Amino acid sequence: MSSKKLRGKFLATVVVIALGVAGSITSTTAGNAAGKIKIGVTVYDMSSFITQGKEGMEAFAKVNNIQLLWNSAGGDVATQASQVDQFINQKVKAIIIVPVQADSLSPQVKAAKAAKIPVFAVNTTLKDASGLTSSVLPDDVAAGAQEMEQMAKKLGGKGNIVILQGPLGSSPELDRTKGIMKTLAKYPDIKVLAKDTANWGRAEATNKVKNWLSSFGSQLNGIVAENDDMGLGAVQALKEANKSLPVVGIDGIQDGLAAVKSGAFIGSSLQHGRVELAAGLAVALMSIKGQKVKKQYTYIMPPIDASNVDTYTANVVTNKAAFLKRLPALIAKNLKTGNIANEK
Repeated sequence: MSSKKLRGKFLATVVVIALGVAGSITSTTAGNAAGKIKIGVTVYDMSSFITQGKEGMEAFAKVNNIQLLWNSAGGDVATQASQVDQFINQKVKAIIIVPVQADSLSPQVKAAKAAKIPVFAVNTTLKDASGLTSSVLPDDVAAGAQEMEQMAKKLGGKGNIVILQGPLGSSPELDRTKGIMKTLAKYPDIKVLAKDTANWGRAEATNKVKNWLSSFGSQLNGIVAENDDMGLGAVQALKEANKSLPVVGIDGIQDGLAAVKSGAFIGSSLQHGRVELAAGLAVALMSIKGQKVKKQYTYIMPPIDASNVDTYTANVVTNKAAFLKRLPALIAKNLKTGNIANEK
C-alpha cells in the first residue's frame, strides 16, 4: 500500500476515534447507553450543592435506565442557552435546567416545547415558566427568613450585619434576600451595613468579607450568607483577621454541617442537593412515561443547629453511600406523599 493511502487510512481512523470520544463527553452514565432514556441536564455551575445533586441524580438514573447528558454553564447565560439548543438537536426525552438567571432561556424553552421535549426547572426557577412542564423548587423565601431569624436570636434582636448574596437576579438570591428582609422588618434594631453578591463562591466571599472587616471594624456584629459556601468564605476571612463573629448559612453541605458542629456557624438550613435534584429527575421520568405531574413541587428546608446537626450529618456525610442506595426508593415515596425533603 502506498504511503498516501496509509496516511489516508490513518487519518480516517483518527476521525472515527475522535468522533466517538466527542459523543461521550457529556454522558455521566456508565456502560452501554443503547435503550436508555436520554435526559439532558444543564446547571449554572459546579458548586458544592450542585456536585452533591449530581450524585443523587446519578444514583436515581442508575436504577431507572436513564442516560444523563450533563453540562455546566460555568455561570454564563449564553453558554447555558447553547447547551439547551444542543439537547434539542440531540432529541433528548427531557431537559432539566438549573438556570444561571431567572430571566433567561425563554426562546430555548419555547423551542423545546415546539419539539415536544418537556422542560423542567430544578432548584432555580425561570420567570417565564409558561413553557415548563414542571418545577422542583426550594422555598427560598422561607429559608432566607429562617436564617435571618437564627441570626436575630443570636444577636438578641439588635446589632449590625452584612449580607452575602447569591448571583444577583437568580431566583434563590431574589427569594432568600426577600425572606431575610421580611424577618428584618420585625427587628428594627438590626441594621444592614452592606450587602453584595459573592456568586455562591467561597473565595469571592472571603475577599468581600475582608473588605467589610476593614471598612466596618468593630461595628460589625454578624454575617448572613445566602449559602454555606459563602458563609465558609466568611469564616476564612474572620480566621485570617483573628476575629470571631456569628455566621449563618443555607444548604447544609458537608463543610457547612461541620461548621455548625464546630461552632463556626450558628446554623444553616438543609437543602440536600442529592434529594432535591434527584426529585427533579424523577418528575421528568414520570412525565416521559405519561404520568401526571404537578406544575410545581416544593422543597421546604429544615433548620440546622447544634441540637440536630449530627442527625443531618449522617445522611449527608457519614452514611452517604447507604443513603444513595436507598435514595431512588425514597424519592418515589416522597413524590407520593408530597414531602419532597423527607429523608426517613
